[in-house]
Amino acid sequence: MCGRTACSLGADNLRRACAYRDRRGRRRQPEWIQAERYRPSYNKGPQSSGPVLLSRRHLQQGALLKGKRCVVLADGFYEWQQHSGGKQPYFIYFPQTKDTAEGKEGDEEWRGWRLLTMAGIFDCWEPPAGGEMLYTYTIITVDASKDVSFIHHRMPAILDGDEAIRKWLDFAEVPTQEAVKLIQPTENIVFHPVSTFVNSVRNNAPECLAPIELGAKKEVKATPGSKVMLGWLKNSKEGSPQKKENDLPRWTSQFIHSPSPKKTSADILQQWLGKEGEPAAKKHKA
Repeated sequence: MCGRTACSLGADNLRRACAYRDRRGRRRQPEWIQAERYRPSYNKGPQSSGPVLLSRRHLQQGALLKGKRCVVLADGFYEWQQHSGGKQPYFIYFPQTKDTAEGKEGDEEWRGWRLLTMAGIFDCWEPPAGGEMLYTYTIITVDASKDVSFIHHRMPAILDGDEAIRKWLDFAEVPTQEAVKLIQPTENIVFHPVSTFVNSVRNNAPECLAPIELGAKKEVKATPGSKVMLGWLKNSKEGSPQKKENDLPRWTSQFIHSPSPKKTSADILQQWLGKEGEPAAKKHKA
């Protein structure tokens, strides 16, 4: 579930889209770690690298043995509705404002596409054969909200707003018992059907998330949000995966999404809660 996402922003705009205010009220942008691994994509598969936010304290204190909460970033995610004729893919994302437009260089605030922020847990481990330390993450899922349950019975645990993101990331100040209250379905989500072009991870183009019409079915009629998506795709230049990435800023972190083939995210969450707040993401072979 939620193995496929889109994250089409270039590295610089992705960093700007994640700007936040620190404890002193100063506006700051996260810093990259392993930015060279990031590649914008309209069709990101489970084994690819994806942008992830985590607390700076994980790096400053060597506190990788506890906490392990992270926020997975994406434009949105894909889900497939099963029906008699096969599977129909949908793109699911935050509602967007009508004035959504690509932010200009030098703007203090990002005015572009609002990123979807999903609760996750991560692990850091050394491959059995040795080599560079690997980071893997798992997106936590919950029962689907009423509006999207006809597509799939599960959905990511979405963190809606800066305060929810801060609480989830701040493992040092916010205990697991409080943070877990954030793991719940959200109704603040919109969706539209997309072409089966997205079914193949080899296809990586704006067509993957462009809305389509499905006959006369009212429930899948194009929404204002999907019209914003079309405008975003038309105006966004940095979203192209083919764009050369020069002078990339150093930013948060870049993890490999490597979900367990045997355990669901619900199983992993239960295992995590059973170990006094220390999430246990299963290690996977390289």
